[in-house]
Amino acid sequence: MILYLDTSALVKLFAEEAHSARVRQAVSAGQLTVTHAIAYVEACATFARAAHARGDDALFSALRGNLDIQWRAWEILDATEPLIRRAADLAGRYRLRGYDSLHLAAAESAFEAFRGEMPFHFAVFDDQLSDAARRAGIPLLDA
Repeated sequence: MILYLDTSALVKLFAEEAHSARVRQAVSAGQLTVTHAIAYVEACATFARAAHARGDDALFSALRGNLDIQWRAWEILDATEPLIRRAADLAGRYRLRGYDSLHLAAAESAFEAFRGEMPFHFAVFDDQLSDAARRAGIPLLDA
């Protein structure tokens, strides 16, 4: 299985949240984990907010360190001009936020690249982005 992680799913690997076990199981079972480079800064921003809210400065470093270890094992998609233009199209079609439209475009690109080779799932826990992916025909990871 190929698994694309948007940031809402990626964070669940490092912070205990609803559906964390499901995401961890899917990453373990998958042959390839894919995400977009923007997920790194989005995840780190989430980690920083969590560390600040808990008053635990070391938490940010620990979470980021764990992300860095995993990051090296994943396929990371870059922000290319065609991908950004596709994201803009998807933002208009589905009324998505900017980075959500970039994740959708990246997931769509990965899905198309691997179509027919092995199962593909888009792990996302944002309702609006999930709905857009469903409407775009991209298979979602069941929670």
